[in-house]
Amino acid sequence: MSQKSAKPGKNKLIRLLWIILGSLFVTIGYIGIFVPGLPTTVFLILAAGCYIRSSEKLYNWLINNKHFGQLIKDYYDGKGMPLKSKVIALSMMVIFCSFAIFFVVEIWWVDLIIFLAGLTGFLYITLKIPTKK
Repeated sequence: MSQKSAKPGKNKLIRLLWIILGSLFVTIGYIGIFVPGLPTTVFLILAAGCYIRSSEKLYNWLINNKHFGQLIKDYYDGKGMPLKSKVIALSMMVIFCSFAIFFVVEIWWVDLIIFLAGLTGFLYITLKIPTKK
């Protein structure tokens, strides 16, 4: 992988905003590990983009993190996801979104939001993320 290096800006307020936004994306990405339909990798890539503009320390922590780092490195390298991971992710999205729509939520517009979020995640993983060989 061609390791990118952080290039923090000079304005401290802007750097702080990038750090806050990056940390928010890391949090959402972490939650996405456990919540079907909420993508993890996308938010971690966004976090890396924020950290590269604000903090070399945070960027290096994210890129070298034992849980998240490889996802970002594989994305940067264009490797994508292993087939087994794709199948598990897509299956879990379909199962849990269907369960929420048919058995948990009784408000039609919330069901629609769940369906659209699940469909978006499904299509993104299927069409945009290559299968790692």
